[in-house]
Amino acid sequence: MKKHFKPDWFDYFLSAGAFTILLIFCYPLYSDDISLLPVVAAFCLIAAYLLFYRLTRSVRKRNKLIKLEFSQEWRDILNDKVKFYRGLTEKDKSKFEREINIFISEKLITGIETDITDTDRLLVASSAIIPVFAFPNWNYDDLTEVLIYPNSFNHEYQLEGKGRNISGMVGNGVMNGKMILSKKDLHYGFEYPQSKSNVGIHEFVHLIDDSDGSIDGIPGLLMEHSYAQPWLEALQREIEKIRKNKSDINAYGGTSKEEFFPVISEYFFQRPRLFKRKHPKLYKMMNKVFRQDPVSRLKKKVALKTK
Repeated sequence: MKKHFKPDWFDYFLSAGAFTILLIFCYPLYSDDISLLPVVAAFCLIAAYLLFYRLTRSVRKRNKLIKLEFSQEWRDILNDKVKFYRGLTEKDKSKFEREINIFISEKLITGIETDITDTDRLLVASSAIIPVFAFPNWNYDDLTEVLIYPNSFNHEYQLEGKGRNISGMVGNGVMNGKMILSKKDLHYGFEYPQSKSNVGIHEFVHLIDDSDGSIDGIPGLLMEHSYAQPWLEALQREIEKIRKNKSDINAYGGTSKEEFFPVISEYFFQRPRLFKRKHPKLYKMMNKVFRQDPVSRLKKKVALKTK
């Protein structure tokens, strides 16, 4: 059965509050003639309902989207390109497809000096969904558009000139609400998962980190408060190992704690078995952060196939 999205409790709270405030505000109209109360109450109720209807517009839209059939063509692309999707059960594949439909319908994906194909859209959406797969109500609220560049770019968002070594970026300032991804590097991450790199996952993890108000390497909304200190201690220890060239984690993860989290997230989802073998404590922490155990998922998938 397909899950239906429900309005947030805060939507009910605001609507009920609007009804109450309007009723109090209109008190002079019925204070001397109580028979007018039902008419005034009806007016206030209609106004509160209109507010509720507006507040829950995205919920209604999402409930329409989950009724859409997922095309076999898109399913074939996911099976071919996305290792994470191939490792899911049929039930979880349906859930993944539903989230794909929602993301692609709600976020703009625009090509800059390059054409955009369904494969590009599906890889961007997959990058967004993989880290938050255990959080079905997750929404990248601050993201409105993903810009796809044909190749890497520089800090001025240029495709020509010096310093074109950036493959992904979460925009700020005039680029606020936008993400930029290199098409070449986006595809590479899915075509070669053994590389331990996936720029799409990397940039969306930055957004997850930023969801608590700051990009600081601590995913506050995903992590229990009591777990933050052990996480910081483990993070600092591993960064020191990276800087001393004593770790197999991408050296970029050692540049700062802000970059450490997305770098090991790439590793965690791309090469979970190797990550667990090389970094068992970090794997356990990441398992708690994302509420996912990719190694166990892969074992279950293999077990089902052998039955």
